[in-house]
Amino acid sequence: MKTIGLIGGMSWESTVTYYQVINETIKQKLGGFHSAKILMYSVDFDEIETNMTSGNWTKNATILSDAAKRLETAGTDFILICTNTLHKVAPEVRKQLSVPILHIAEVTARELKKAGIDSTGLLGTRFTMTEKFYTDVLEQNGIRVLIPEEEDVQITDRIIFDELCIGDIRDTSREKLIGIMECLRKKGAQGIVLGCTELGLLVSPKDTDIPLFDTTLIHAKAAALASLE
Repeated sequence: MKTIGLIGGMSWESTVTYYQVINETIKQKLGGFHSAKILMYSVDFDEIETNMTSGNWTKNATILSDAAKRLETAGTDFILICTNTLHKVAPEVRKQLSVPILHIAEVTARELKKAGIDSTGLLGTRFTMTEKFYTDVLEQNGIRVLIPEEEDVQITDRIIFDELCIGDIRDTSREKLIGIMECLRKKGAQGIVLGCTELGLLVSPKDTDIPLFDTTLIHAKAAALASLE
Protein backbone atom coordinates (compact mmCIF):
# COMPACT_ATOMS: atom_id res chain seq x y z
CA MET A 1 0.00 0.00 0.00
CA LYS A 2 1.28 3.46 -0.91
CA THR A 3 1.45 6.22 1.70
CA ILE A 4 -0.94 9.14 1.15
CA GLY A 5 0.16 12.66 2.06
CA LEU A 6 -2.60 15.06 3.05
CA ILE A 7 -2.20 18.83 3.29
CA GLY A 8 -5.21 19.55 5.48
CA GLY A 9 -6.70 22.16 7.75
CA MET A 10 -8.37 24.17 4.96
CA SER A 11 -10.62 23.90 6.87
CA TRP A 12 -10.14 21.11 9.38
CA GLU A 13 -13.93 20.57 9.24
CA SER A 14 -13.61 18.95 5.81
CA THR A 15 -10.22 17.34 6.47
CA VAL A 16 -12.02 15.10 8.96
CA THR A 17 -14.11 13.78 6.05
CA TYR A 18 -10.97 13.03 4.02
CA TYR A 19 -9.52 10.87 6.80
CA GLN A 20 -12.81 9.05 7.33
CA VAL A 21 -13.61 8.37 3.67
CA ILE A 22 -10.08 7.24 2.78
CA ASN A 23 -10.07 4.72 5.62
CA GLU A 24 -13.63 3.55 4.90
CA THR A 25 -12.67 2.94 1.27
CA ILE A 26 -9.56 0.95 2.25
CA LYS A 27 -11.60 -1.13 4.68
CA GLN A 28 -14.19 -1.79 1.97
CA LYS A 29 -11.53 -2.87 -0.52
CA LEU A 30 -9.26 -4.92 1.74
CA GLY A 31 -11.46 -5.92 4.66
CA GLY A 32 -10.20 -7.14 8.01
CA PHE A 33 -8.30 -4.63 10.11
CA HIS A 34 -6.89 -2.74 7.14
CA SER A 35 -6.63 1.05 7.25
CA ALA A 36 -4.85 3.60 5.09
CA LYS A 37 -1.23 4.66 5.41
CA ILE A 38 -1.53 8.44 5.80
CA LEU A 39 0.75 11.32 6.70
CA MET A 40 -0.91 14.68 7.31
CA TYR A 41 0.35 18.22 7.55
CA SER A 42 -2.43 20.47 8.84
CA VAL A 43 -1.93 24.19 8.23
CA ASP A 44 -3.31 27.14 10.20
CA PHE A 45 -6.28 28.15 8.07
CA ASP A 46 -6.43 31.66 9.55
CA GLU A 47 -3.10 32.44 7.89
CA ILE A 48 -4.24 30.89 4.59
CA GLU A 49 -7.53 32.80 4.60
CA THR A 50 -5.79 36.10 5.39
CA ASN A 51 -3.50 35.59 2.41
CA MET A 52 -6.43 34.76 0.14
CA THR A 53 -8.34 37.86 1.19
CA SER A 54 -5.31 40.10 0.64
CA GLY A 55 -4.43 38.42 -2.67
CA ASN A 56 -1.10 37.10 -1.39
CA TRP A 57 -1.17 33.82 -3.30
CA THR A 58 2.64 33.73 -3.40
CA LYS A 59 2.69 33.37 0.39
CA ASN A 60 0.10 30.59 0.23
CA ALA A 61 2.16 28.81 -2.44
CA THR A 62 5.16 29.00 -0.10
CA ILE A 63 3.18 27.60 2.84
CA LEU A 64 1.77 24.70 0.85
CA SER A 65 5.09 23.96 -0.84
CA ASP A 66 6.76 23.75 2.55
CA ALA A 67 4.04 21.40 3.79
CA ALA A 68 4.33 19.24 0.66
CA LYS A 69 8.12 19.00 0.91
CA ARG A 70 7.85 17.94 4.55
CA LEU A 71 5.39 15.21 3.55
CA GLU A 72 7.65 14.06 0.73
CA THR A 73 10.64 13.91 3.06
CA ALA A 74 8.57 11.90 5.55
CA GLY A 75 7.89 9.26 2.89
CA THR A 76 4.60 9.96 1.13
CA ASP A 77 4.14 8.48 -2.35
CA PHE A 78 1.69 11.15 -3.55
CA ILE A 79 0.05 14.24 -2.10
CA LEU A 80 -3.44 15.73 -1.86
CA ILE A 81 -4.18 19.40 -1.28
CA CYS A 82 -7.40 18.98 0.73
CA THR A 83 -9.23 21.99 -0.64
CA ASN A 84 -10.43 23.14 -4.04
CA THR A 85 -9.47 26.80 -3.86
CA LEU A 86 -5.80 26.27 -2.99
CA HIS A 87 -5.35 24.29 -6.22
CA LYS A 88 -4.81 27.78 -7.61
CA VAL A 89 -1.21 27.34 -6.40
CA ALA A 90 -0.92 23.63 -7.28
CA PRO A 91 1.38 24.30 -10.27
CA GLU A 92 3.85 26.11 -8.00
CA VAL A 93 3.70 23.33 -5.40
CA ARG A 94 4.22 20.64 -8.06
CA LYS A 95 7.48 22.28 -9.12
CA GLN A 96 8.92 21.66 -5.65
CA LEU A 97 8.18 17.92 -5.61
CA SER A 98 9.37 14.68 -7.12
CA VAL A 99 6.16 12.88 -6.04
CA PRO A 100 2.85 13.59 -7.81
CA ILE A 101 -0.09 15.68 -6.64
CA LEU A 102 -3.51 14.07 -7.05
CA HIS A 103 -5.42 17.07 -8.45
CA ILE A 104 -8.97 17.48 -7.18
CA ALA A 105 -10.38 18.94 -10.40
CA GLU A 106 -8.76 16.23 -12.53
CA VAL A 107 -10.35 13.37 -10.56
CA THR A 108 -13.67 15.26 -10.50
CA ALA A 109 -13.59 15.62 -14.30
CA ARG A 110 -13.05 11.88 -14.52
CA GLU A 111 -16.17 11.23 -12.43
CA LEU A 112 -18.26 13.65 -14.46
CA LYS A 113 -17.27 11.94 -17.70
CA LYS A 114 -17.97 8.53 -16.19
CA ALA A 115 -21.48 9.75 -15.34
CA GLY A 116 -22.02 11.11 -18.86
CA ILE A 117 -22.12 14.74 -17.70
CA ASP A 118 -20.95 17.24 -20.31
CA SER A 119 -22.49 20.38 -18.76
CA THR A 120 -22.14 21.03 -15.04
CA GLY A 121 -22.88 23.76 -12.56
CA LEU A 122 -20.02 24.71 -10.25
CA LEU A 123 -20.36 25.93 -6.67
CA GLY A 124 -17.40 26.94 -4.53
CA THR A 125 -15.55 29.97 -3.28
CA ARG A 126 -15.56 33.05 -5.49
CA PHE A 127 -12.00 32.17 -6.52
CA THR A 128 -12.94 28.67 -7.66
CA MET A 129 -16.06 29.78 -9.50
CA THR A 130 -14.77 32.86 -11.27
CA GLU A 131 -11.08 32.15 -12.00
CA LYS A 132 -9.66 29.84 -14.65
CA PHE A 133 -7.40 27.57 -12.58
CA TYR A 134 -10.31 25.22 -11.82
CA THR A 135 -12.82 25.66 -14.62
CA ASP A 136 -10.08 25.22 -17.24
CA VAL A 137 -9.37 21.69 -15.99
CA LEU A 138 -13.02 20.70 -16.43
CA GLU A 139 -13.33 22.41 -19.80
CA GLN A 140 -10.16 20.76 -21.08
CA ASN A 141 -11.94 17.47 -20.42
CA GLY A 142 -14.84 18.51 -22.64
CA ILE A 143 -17.14 19.62 -19.83
CA ARG A 144 -19.06 22.89 -20.10
CA VAL A 145 -18.98 24.80 -16.80
CA LEU A 146 -21.82 27.03 -15.62
CA ILE A 147 -21.44 29.33 -12.63
CA PRO A 148 -24.08 31.29 -10.70
CA GLU A 149 -24.99 34.93 -11.26
CA GLU A 150 -22.79 37.44 -9.42
CA GLU A 151 -25.17 37.85 -6.47
CA ASP A 152 -25.33 34.07 -5.99
CA VAL A 153 -21.53 33.85 -6.27
CA GLN A 154 -21.29 36.24 -3.33
CA ILE A 155 -23.96 34.36 -1.35
CA THR A 156 -22.20 31.02 -1.85
CA ASP A 157 -18.81 32.48 -0.94
CA ARG A 158 -20.23 34.01 2.23
CA ILE A 159 -21.87 30.76 3.29
CA ILE A 160 -18.55 28.95 2.89
CA PHE A 161 -16.29 31.39 4.74
CA ASP A 162 -18.69 32.84 7.32
CA GLU A 163 -20.47 29.60 8.19
CA LEU A 164 -19.18 26.26 6.93
CA CYS A 165 -15.48 26.84 7.59
CA ILE A 166 -16.30 27.38 11.26
CA GLY A 167 -18.77 24.50 11.49
CA ASP A 168 -21.93 26.64 11.38
CA ILE A 169 -24.58 24.60 9.52
CA ARG A 170 -27.79 26.52 8.77
CA ASP A 171 -31.01 25.25 7.20
CA THR A 172 -31.63 28.68 5.65
CA SER A 173 -28.29 28.50 3.84
CA ARG A 174 -29.09 25.01 2.59
CA GLU A 175 -32.31 26.35 1.08
CA LYS A 176 -30.39 29.19 -0.60
CA LEU A 177 -27.90 26.77 -2.16
CA ILE A 178 -30.67 24.51 -3.40
CA GLY A 179 -32.25 27.53 -5.07
CA ILE A 180 -28.94 28.46 -6.69
CA MET A 181 -28.55 24.89 -7.97
CA GLU A 182 -32.04 25.03 -9.49
CA CYS A 183 -31.07 28.21 -11.35
CA LEU A 184 -28.00 26.44 -12.74
CA ARG A 185 -30.14 23.50 -13.85
CA LYS A 186 -32.41 25.90 -15.74
CA LYS A 187 -29.30 27.19 -17.52
CA GLY A 188 -28.52 23.68 -18.71
CA ALA A 189 -26.50 22.06 -15.91
CA GLN A 190 -26.91 18.26 -15.89
CA GLY A 191 -25.27 18.06 -12.48
CA ILE A 192 -23.63 20.21 -9.81
CA VAL A 193 -20.00 20.07 -8.71
CA LEU A 194 -19.68 20.89 -5.03
CA GLY A 195 -16.36 22.57 -5.67
CA CYS A 196 -15.61 23.44 -2.08
CA THR A 197 -14.67 20.72 0.39
CA GLU A 198 -17.07 22.18 2.99
CA LEU A 199 -20.20 22.22 0.81
CA GLY A 200 -20.87 18.53 1.40
CA LEU A 201 -21.36 19.39 5.07
CA LEU A 202 -24.44 21.40 4.08
CA VAL A 203 -26.03 19.73 1.06
CA SER A 204 -26.29 16.09 0.02
CA PRO A 205 -28.18 14.02 -2.57
CA LYS A 206 -31.17 13.71 -0.23
CA ASP A 207 -31.71 17.47 -0.54
CA THR A 208 -32.17 17.58 -4.32
CA ASP A 209 -32.76 15.39 -7.36
CA ILE A 210 -29.97 17.15 -9.25
CA PRO A 211 -26.93 14.85 -9.47
CA LEU A 212 -24.28 16.14 -7.04
CA PHE A 213 -20.55 15.60 -7.36
CA ASP A 214 -19.01 16.15 -3.94
CA THR A 215 -15.34 16.86 -4.58
CA THR A 216 -14.33 15.91 -1.03
CA LEU A 217 -15.72 12.40 -1.43
CA ILE A 218 -14.41 12.07 -4.99
CA HIS A 219 -10.90 13.21 -4.04
CA ALA A 220 -10.72 11.05 -0.92
CA LYS A 221 -11.94 7.90 -2.67
CA ALA A 222 -9.54 8.50 -5.56
CA ALA A 223 -6.68 8.77 -3.05
CA ALA A 224 -7.59 5.50 -1.40
CA LEU A 225 -7.77 3.68 -4.73
CA ALA A 226 -4.50 5.25 -5.90
CA SER A 227 -2.79 3.96 -2.75
CA LEU A 228 -3.72 0.41 -3.78
CA GLU A 229 -2.47 0.66 -7.37
